[in-house]
Amino acid sequence: MPTENNPFEHFDRWFKEAKENKNIKEPEAMNIATATKDGAPSSRMVLLKDYDEKGFVFYTNLESRKGGELEQNPKASLCFYWQAVGRQIRVEGDVVAVSDEEADAYFNSRHLKSRVGAWASKQSRPLKNKSELLKRVAEYGAKLAVGKIERPPFWSGFRIVPNRLEFWQAGEYRVHDRVCYTLKDDKWESGLLYP
Repeated sequence: MPTENNPFEHFDRWFKEAKENKNIKEPEAMNIATATKDGAPSSRMVLLKDYDEKGFVFYTNLESRKGGELEQNPKASLCFYWQAVGRQIRVEGDVVAVSDEEADAYFNSRHLKSRVGAWASKQSRPLKNKSELLKRVAEYGAKLAVGKIERPPFWSGFRIVPNRLEFWQAGEYRVHDRVCYTLKDDKWESGLLYP
């Protein structure tokens, strides 16, 4: 049975254990699946940048494919998979934009080259060749070399506000443990699932 009444405590415990494990290179790596308004799905890897009981935060170019899909259909699912410890966490929920203050604070904490890269990249759009991208990076690097680099208006973050979380622990002979939390009437309910 679940050891916590709160899925965020369960997530926090597993995430901290993953971060402490030297065999897990990027515990923040998560697959995010989005869909268009008519339901065509797509998924990709992004990095978790923050989490609390309000949800799970990542940042992106708002004009990217995922940005467009989240604007059309503000729902997403996340999947963390840590093979070294045989654990997976799935998160499903609604998506809301982070505040400008949150986005500014995170953007300003990034390495200078990452901030320049955010301005230079036309994420998800066709690129003729790598030299075109390198040229844009050099141009923006020169243009933004002096003073504070403001966050681009097309770059921000999203928070996945979960209504379902599932924790999977590998077991021998495919007898895995699955604990599922679902939000019903603003209260978390939990139970086990067949593997």
